[in-house]
Amino acid sequence: MEWKLAEAKNKFSELVNRALSEGPQRVQRRSDAVFVVSQDEFARLSGKRPSFKAFLKQKGPSLEGLDMARDKSSLRDVEL
Repeated sequence: MEWKLAEAKNKFSELVNRALSEGPQRVQRRSDAVFVVSQDEFARLSGKRPSFKAFLKQKGPSLEGLDMARDKSSLRDVEL
């Protein structure tokens, strides 16, 4: 549903209730707009990700069999 800013201010409780029960609510102010969403919807949309440390500690794809040897070929000539 779309709300005008003045109406959203006057009926804020209803706006929040609808965001919780019906989904995102759009609030329009002149040419700008914002959305009011529930906490669950925000978490779903933002895609909660683990911290970098947790990511490194979790079990992921195996690197076994991956060739990590350095290429021994000569470097290319570069003119400076």
